[in-house]
Amino acid sequence: MQPYFVPYAGYFRLFAAADVVVMFDCVQFPRRGWVHRNRLPTSDQTTEWFTLPIAKAPRSALISELLFPPDARARMEAMIPRYPLLAQARRSGNPLVERILTLGTTDVAAYLTDLVRDVARMLGLERNLVRSSMLDIPADLRAQDRVIAIAKRLGATHYVNAPGGRELYDAPAFAAAGLDLTFLTPYAGRMDSILTRLLTEETPALAAEIVRETVLVA
Repeated sequence: MQPYFVPYAGYFRLFAAADVVVMFDCVQFPRRGWVHRNRLPTSDQTTEWFTLPIAKAPRSALISELLFPPDARARMEAMIPRYPLLAQARRSGNPLVERILTLGTTDVAAYLTDLVRDVARMLGLERNLVRSSMLDIPADLRAQDRVIAIAKRLGATHYVNAPGGRELYDAPAFAAAGLDLTFLTPYAGRMDSILTRLLTEETPALAAEIVRETVLVA
């Protein structure tokens, strides 16, 4: 899966289902996707995008090539008051909000990967997490062939994907490469950002929901 910014709880079913989770950051940055943003609740009970500041990059930039501008943290802090849940959590010293604001690097993919890892750890779902850009996969491999190459590079025998991948991948091609292919079923839980849910719900109950909803089908 691509590294997403505080994604919905169903995303973390991949951690419940797999031994190794690959952050697919060796592909073009989808500017209208969920890599660098998520929708969080505002004071009028609607949601608005909370968007990570990204330094200007060419349209062809890969996720792994994205960088934060020097003032990224300051710009993120300035957005906090627009989201009462975040503002209240920060006033009360909730460490999760401080973690969101702690970039630790100018490498956006590294930040996202570390943040996903930290959230998975909070949920009791810590796994080995690998960035695909670190695997030196040939640049000419695309789509399904690239995914298979990554899985083989890691010595995998079974590949698990989100429900949306069903239209992208061909089971016989995976079988020919010695890989079983299965998909998560559609998620029945709330689609809010995991950040919203961790700030409003008990973590053990949320983790139990994720595990309960981790159902694989061929």
